[in-house]
Amino acid sequence: MTDEQLLGLRFCDLKLRIERTPVARRVRRLYRELDKRQIGFRPHVWLSEEWFSPDGVPGIAVPFYLAHPRLERLERRMMRNVEGGSAESAMRILRHEAGHAIDTAYRLRRRKRWREVFGPASLPYPDTYRARPGSRRYVQHLGEWYAQAHPCEDFAETFAVWLKPNSSWRRTYAQWPAFHKLEFVDDLLSEVRTRRASVRNREVIEPLRENTRTLADHYRRKLRRHSMYRRTVTDHLLERVFAPERLKSESRRAATFLRAHTTNLVNSAMRELDAERYNVEQILRIMVERAEKLGLWVRGSRRDALRHSRWMLVYLTRLYAQGESPTLAL
Repeated sequence: MTDEQLLGLRFCDLKLRIERTPVARRVRRLYRELDKRQIGFRPHVWLSEEWFSPDGVPGIAVPFYLAHPRLERLERRMMRNVEGGSAESAMRILRHEAGHAIDTAYRLRRRKRWREVFGPASLPYPDTYRARPGSRRYVQHLGEWYAQAHPCEDFAETFAVWLKPNSSWRRTYAQWPAFHKLEFVDDLLSEVRTRRASVRNREVIEPLRENTRTLADHYRRKLRRHSMYRRTVTDHLLERVFAPERLKSESRRAATFLRAHTTNLVNSAMRELDAERYNVEQILRIMVERAEKLGLWVRGSRRDALRHSRWMLVYLTRLYAQGESPTLAL
């Protein structure tokens, strides 16, 4: 089918199943990781529009496009990215969502000590959050300092770091205040993992089989949501360095150029700033995403573009270190 034909289909018409897909293999891998940690509970998994683990339901929704390579290609065309498209990124997200599911299953957030360590789960979720990249009170897992968004995300990110096989968290976070959160999770799961889960319902929220929305409607909504960026210093600087249109036949897209020089740019910024690699990589990732969204092209020589890109990365990383927000965190 063409993309246009696919976009005309309703979700319920896709007849997708998890069995015999990469999703099934990765869910089995998650279960093995839980088993290795002697956690008896297994979150149930189903297909929906997006990644999520709903409140009150100890399970995980996985986006539909991961159940078929043709739909992955459509997702990439529409969104320029496939969240969870590789085995590594899918496992990172599954471990995070498993943290939410385990939290729900054992009602961990109701414990006084959980609230003392992570904060009250009853806090409203913010539409946006201003991250503090230099803070060592939070683990670093999914990216964009997501643990800082909400106490429940802080727990899920900490759980994911703890769950990862052969995780070196004891060494990596030894000097961080976040270390006590990991120790708390380690103690807490040692206490509850052999118990019968308090919440065991297998409800499926927003399943595809009941979804009559078309894929075109889905992507219209998703693109509208992703376009709700404010005009920021990141956009302003990118538009100063790169051109809004292709000036020469041999010109490269700005996002492609930045990706190709990731190692060079990150290492250069780290040397100048004495910054952590994770923080610099996150800033560069934001630059790439915005350059792609703005449709920018390299202008002038490769040498000049590289020099200006290094300066921009250093400048934006310094802004983050000072608590400023060069872009709106989703």
